[in-house]
Amino acid sequence: MNSTRPEIKASGEEAARRPSDVRTISLVGLAHGSSHFCHLLLPPLFPFFIRDFGLTYAELGLAVTLFFAISGIGQALSGFLVDRVGARPILFAALASFVAAALTAASAHSYFGLLLAAALAGLGNAPFHPVDFTILNKRVSSKRLGHAFSVHGISGNLGWAASPVFLLGLTELTGSWRWAEVGAACVVASVMLLLWWQRDAIDDRQGAWAHEKAAAKPGAAPAKEEHPLAFLKLPSVWLCFSFFFFSTCALSAIQSFASPALQEMTGLPVSRTSLVVTGFMLCGALGMVAGGFLAARAERLEKIIGSCLVVSAAVLLLVSTGVVPGMGALVLVSLAGLGVGLAGPSRDMLIKRAAPPGATGRVYGTVYSGLDLGFTLAAPIFGWLMDHHMNGAIFQGSALALLAGVLSAAAVGLRIAPRRAAAKATA
Repeated sequence: MNSTRPEIKASGEEAARRPSDVRTISLVGLAHGSSHFCHLLLPPLFPFFIRDFGLTYAELGLAVTLFFAISGIGQALSGFLVDRVGARPILFAALASFVAAALTAASAHSYFGLLLAAALAGLGNAPFHPVDFTILNKRVSSKRLGHAFSVHGISGNLGWAASPVFLLGLTELTGSWRWAEVGAACVVASVMLLLWWQRDAIDDRQGAWAHEKAAAKPGAAPAKEEHPLAFLKLPSVWLCFSFFFFSTCALSAIQSFASPALQEMTGLPVSRTSLVVTGFMLCGALGMVAGGFLAARAERLEKIIGSCLVVSAAVLLLVSTGVVPGMGALVLVSLAGLGVGLAGPSRDMLIKRAAPPGATGRVYGTVYSGLDLGFTLAAPIFGWLMDHHMNGAIFQGSALALLAGVLSAAAVGLRIAPRRAAAKATA
């Protein structure tokens, strides 16, 4: 009987922690969805900016570049800041920067105003992944951490999906894209107020890393002290970085230019083609739900990533030929998001395995800055293609970037193969 008491006690502790875990996961998911919502403060409104300010797609692509350049540099640096001062205060500062960005866009009367809005939004976006994963890893019990990662990824896709519908819908309702930006500011401000009200659930100072808990046990060996930059020597970190870079180049093409490209290719109105981003992200969210189960059961995560992305790339190449008419092309591009979503949880598990104890903020900051670099470099290139009416190249370039991501994922698999074999031998 005595031998079962610790198990009963542990089970009781898990049950007691469930409401706290759910609250933390939900709040972090909401914050992450808000950040992705703000990724698209400008791109859905590009046709209106071209009309009102006489800009080109290449110039607007540079605004996206500015956003992600600031976000990428800031993300790598903010990982260190999060590890040092904590995640919660930085989260509130980031949300405040998003509110300022939306209000700046609403009052913009020139290209400079749009660039300033992009810069403020990039500053707000910079710390989100180090912040989110630090809170989740510290606050959520290990048994629910996989679910936390899944909710985190899905909420991001839902934020991307909601933004074009919200901004274009409010623009049509009010007759002004400026009121749409004001509405976006109100959305983020509401999220900020809710998080402040529930701030105890996202206080990372009240949590602890798994390795810290283990070290606190009697007789446990002290954790080995390493230089803060030691993780940069791990090849797997940089291979994950390259995977994020290539996959995000593909995503940049879809988010910013798939709608106008399909408009010119199919003759559909922008009110229809703008739904392609929403469809892509919703399919991605559905893929993440299924991908979480695949990642939990698979040893070779890179195989899941490769298979899913190859299928998505093939679909995009088919659309690029122009043989699929009208709404059929829009539906196919949306379905390509399913493969990208299926690969998402396996991607996050690869990063988790690459992160040394206590360096999660730094590793996620560095690896996710590959996402920002992909957006930074891809946006003006795809914008140039749009200005030259090379509509099919938008989908061809996206497909090629996904295939390059497959190669990066395969290289990560080769790097971790010896570790996987050793773990299997000792099991």
